Amino acid sequence: MVHGAFCGGWVFDGFRAPFVAAGLRVESPDLRGHGLADRPGDVAGLSMADYAADIAGLCRRLAAEDGSPPILLGHSMGGLVAQMAARRTPVSALVLLAPSAPWGVLGSSVEEAVTAAALPLVAPTPFSPVEPNLRLLRAFSLDRLSPAEREAAAQRARPESARAVLETLTWWLDPLMTTHVPAGRLGADALVVSGGRDRVHPPATVRQVAERLGADYREMAGMSHWLPGEPGWEAVAGVVLDWLAEPKDRRAA
Repeated sequence: MVHGAFCGGWVFDGFRAPFVAAGLRVESPDLRGHGLADRPGDVAGLSMADYAADIAGLCRRLAAEDGSPPILLGHSMGGLVAQMAARRTPVSALVLLAPSAPWGVLGSSVEEAVTAAALPLVAPTPFSPVEPNLRLLRAFSLDRLSPAEREAAAQRARPESARAVLETLTWWLDPLMTTHVPAGRLGADALVVSGGRDRVHPPATVRQVAERLGADYREMAGMSHWLPGEPGWEAVAGVVLDWLAEPKDRRAA
């Protein structure tokens, strides 16, 4: 399970439980520079390609240990990392929760456009860390949590690599096409899940990602962006587990 920007593997502390109960081995690592022992500046200069390479390496190790490629699940920016990792190494299935879109997929909302336009103000250079904006985090990502849960999650937020954020949200300025993922299946069946009320990655944008990958698509009515942790996360886990249990010939071709 791959977490998104400004956070860590703790995002999946509760979400992982139904998967463990189903007999699955679950790993939810911190991306490079995102652990409790890491310093705020450790993310400086890191690229989305660095994150993807790390997750691809983890997938190869798990495949060697377990005898088969792992299921790869990612949330938000971690969903884009998962797509990029699946380009680099085989996975048995790909699950994307409210994923960031790859290079070439245009946003569908005013909020996405405003966020991209404002990025140079908070990330003037790609080789620096960006501090989390707790006000925006509370309002857009954690908006369906209780006040106490929202504050607890906000206080665990970590700095993020400006380079990774810029590569993700202003991909048209990246001549290296770092976050490019080819259209079509990435060697495995894929499920893409969106929150019907998500303003970070709205359903219309997430649906484009699903169509690009030839993936199955599910929309969770009434849910926002924090799919692994907001009220209703158990239903999200259930949707994923039900999909994984489906015969492959019933999934999207």
